[in-house]
Amino acid sequence: MHDIEAPGAPLESDQALMQRTAAGDREAFATLYRRHQAAVYRFARLMTGSAAAAEDVVQEVFLALMKDAARYDAGRAALTTYLFGMARRVTRRRLLRERRFVEITAGDGARDVAPNASEALERRDMLQRLREAILSLPSRYREVVVLCDVEGVTYETAAESIGCAIGTIRSRLHRARQLLATKLRRTGGTGAAARAVMRCAV
Repeated sequence: MHDIEAPGAPLESDQALMQRTAAGDREAFATLYRRHQAAVYRFARLMTGSAAAAEDVVQEVFLALMKDAARYDAGRAALTTYLFGMARRVTRRRLLRERRFVEITAGDGARDVAPNASEALERRDMLQRLREAILSLPSRYREVVVLCDVEGVTYETAAESIGCAIGTIRSRLHRARQLLATKLRRTGGTGAAARAVMRCAV
């Protein structure tokens, strides 16, 4: 049995873990899942608007990762880029099948606890407006906002995940931010408030 990511031990690279996963090492796969599951879930949650759908996407992505581990080439893309690319394809297929968004439950998934009830309610309201605004964006804008503003990936990683030029990412993100700001102003929110809670948006 391997000691994976034990306290104080150096982190094993994704590439090494993928090689062990390809060889059938379940502990290596479990480590990859723990390391990257949350990011895939956040992406799917904001793309689909549904916690249940996001969980299904995570399951499908990681089952595919385990099945195709031997085909992963670290020289072509970082594992996070590879996973976001898979998550994007899975969510797009799902949305095409359903052709609708699932209703968001107000406040669902907010993790931070505000110092007092008033701040907690204000934060929950802002999160709800932000989720709804993101979900209302066309998918080409939604995915760049989720990748770049929520997940904080680089333009290069986003471009590789989506399969487009960096300039396209920049222009889509600029337009997406404009649309979000307009939508939030209409619902009483502000761009500054949105940025303050962006990383808690799922």
